[in-house]
Amino acid sequence: MSALTHIETPALLLDRDRLDANIQRMRNKLAAFNVVLRPHVKTNKSLEVTERLFAGGRGPITVSTLREADFFFEAGFTDILYGVGIAPNKFAHAATLISKGAQLKLVLDNLDTARLLADFAQTSGHAFDVLLEIDCDGHRSGLGPQSPLLVEIAQLLSTRGVRLSGLMTHAGKSYDSQSIAEIESCARQERAAIIDASQMLAAAGFNMTIISIGSTPTALFTKDLTGVTEVRAGVFAFFDLVMAGLGVCDVQDIAVSVLTTVIGHQAEKGWIITDAGWMALSRDRGTARQAVDQGYGVVCDAAGQPIGDLIVSSTNQEHGIISLRAGTLEPARLLPLGTLLRILPNHACATSAQHGGYHVLSEGRSLGYWPRITGW
Repeated sequence: MSALTHIETPALLLDRDRLDANIQRMRNKLAAFNVVLRPHVKTNKSLEVTERLFAGGRGPITVSTLREADFFFEAGFTDILYGVGIAPNKFAHAATLISKGAQLKLVLDNLDTARLLADFAQTSGHAFDVLLEIDCDGHRSGLGPQSPLLVEIAQLLSTRGVRLSGLMTHAGKSYDSQSIAEIESCARQERAAIIDASQMLAAAGFNMTIISIGSTPTALFTKDLTGVTEVRAGVFAFFDLVMAGLGVCDVQDIAVSVLTTVIGHQAEKGWIITDAGWMALSRDRGTARQAVDQGYGVVCDAAGQPIGDLIVSSTNQEHGIISLRAGTLEPARLLPLGTLLRILPNHACATSAQHGGYHVLSEGRSLGYWPRITGW
């Protein structure tokens, strides 16, 4: 494809048409419910991509770093949820953003952090909005939906000038589902947990304005969002092989890929060598626990169509080794030196994080370069 021949490899490609279709799919799904979409921009970390999530507008977003919060606030996004438990060494940074006009919401899940934040708020004179994180499935952090600490933390914050705005949860275990039925079960569990927690707090006199849930699998397969006010999801915009392995999307929906070049062969081993190693693809092996192990990524031709059963079976820092999923290639099937290939990622967030930006394509035509931000 002539649109790709000028690009020095390895490089990150973004199919804008697939991106737009994926965004529309999520919007169509949530249109049946009375909820706000607060997309997680950690996947894309790009102003141009995030603007497409809102058709050029400036809606509410979720971020995973205060660097993202800074960047998107400067670009006009004011309603921001920092979706990682706040650490004391970030209180001042958060306060600065709020003083500039950001409607920044922080997350915490323990009494110690609540005390420290309340102390900081009192001594600094800054006001904070907080969401308590609920553990809906034992996946990671958060408070149990019936934990007495919920009320204790809420009472502490309310007496110390910190506003409890709501609750949030994330159905991380949906990524381990073996069927759509399991994803639907995770969605029910996710909603039930946060509704239980909100009812417990309401009974104690705390009525919150934000009841926030979110994961791409559960958002796309939920059947009931009664009592929920907003949905957070991020990878739905790009999708990846993990999502395809779950049955959440098709391989043809994946909007990002890594462009790489064949630089050598090991004919006796049945290997094709490329210039995209783990520095370009990431070390994420999320499909290894799924029914089909995709190695470090599915190999496609320059047009983005998968080539037989080829995967990136192994990587070094700057070298990728391509072979058949079930074994090695016959020498006659080795792709010629200089061949351009596209590798579909296991985890779009991790692979995209290895690159400075996206070479954007539409119907095979180059549309330019959209930069990404990095760091914390």
